[in-house]
Amino acid sequence: MLADSNSTSAPLAEIQNFTLFVSSWNVGGIAPPNDLNMEDLLDTRNNLADIYVLGFQEIVPLNAGNVIVPENTTICMKWNSLINTALNKIDFNNITLQEAEEEESVRVYPLKKGSSLKFNVENSTQFECIISKQMVGIFITVWARSPLLPYISHTSVSCVGCGIFGYLGNKGSVSVRFWLHETSFCFVCSHLASGGKEGDERQRNADASQILSRTRFSCDSFQYLPRKILQHDRVIWLGDLNYRIYLPEATTRSLVNDRQWSILLQNDQLKAELREGCIFNGWQEEDIEFAPTYKYYPDSDDYYGCSQNGKRGKSRAPAWCDRIIWFGKGLKQSQYNRGEFRLSDHRPVRAIFKAEVKVPSPLY
Repeated sequence: MLADSNSTSAPLAEIQNFTLFVSSWNVGGIAPPNDLNMEDLLDTRNNLADIYVLGFQEIVPLNAGNVIVPENTTICMKWNSLINTALNKIDFNNITLQEAEEEESVRVYPLKKGSSLKFNVENSTQFECIISKQMVGIFITVWARSPLLPYISHTSVSCVGCGIFGYLGNKGSVSVRFWLHETSFCFVCSHLASGGKEGDERQRNADASQILSRTRFSCDSFQYLPRKILQHDRVIWLGDLNYRIYLPEATTRSLVNDRQWSILLQNDQLKAELREGCIFNGWQEEDIEFAPTYKYYPDSDDYYGCSQNGKRGKSRAPAWCDRIIWFGKGLKQSQYNRGEFRLSDHRPVRAIFKAEVKVPSPLY
């Protein structure tokens, strides 16, 4: 809290609910086509949230050249442009790539107050980007309704690399935090260690532990600001967490074909971690009622390794690699499902939350 809640001089406050839309998508190193319609993922035709948080993994291929270059302005700008188009119904056909890159090249993230992402178009925007950050393949971008901007403060980012040598950014996290009125929010977008062999989950647990311990946000010498993830009021973790299913591949495929989600989830590695309360002690996840999000053939609804054109691919049992979990109180989830985009070998997941926010009461 910015002010001591026990102080007699602290202003009175009331609790208001704000709607959060949160999504995660591993796009497999594939650049989005210009005509990709993000409205289907954001579900803007049916509902509009107050704040949108979108996390991506593998926005660039995870090759040696990209791993040593943590940021790619062009690809980030392209994703932000598509999101902006969906949220604000702006036609970008008349905006050249050079103009977009010039706008992005002078932007420093996290965005300073009053310098949210805007384009030189006549349309008035409903949503603006308040913070956006990339580390190699991991990218997170946060958009808020324009009337909320005066009440958003203390934006900050923290990147943790857990990949090659334990520090490079091919795996790891990009976390963002901000205050809305008098409530602090933290969103962790991560890509944890891959691998479907027995014991590979231990490296994922180690990555998560490193993220929790090494993430540090900027501080202020004049007031208390939380620096670690779990010190914030509202905390959501999203990403390709890469947890698999503790069953033989043939059994997993058979249960997936029969849509036996409950049996599969009883053997889900992340569910086991949540139950055992070690690395993810106190974290929660809404019930999963959708098919595993990984691994698909490109531009197909067939899981990888299934018979396709008479060929069998390398073993990749279906799994719920892509997840959204939360920590603490003050969050109520009302939706948890997946999108049906065929761009990559993953399907995106999305969630809607009601978040309690402490808002100063008006003085009379």
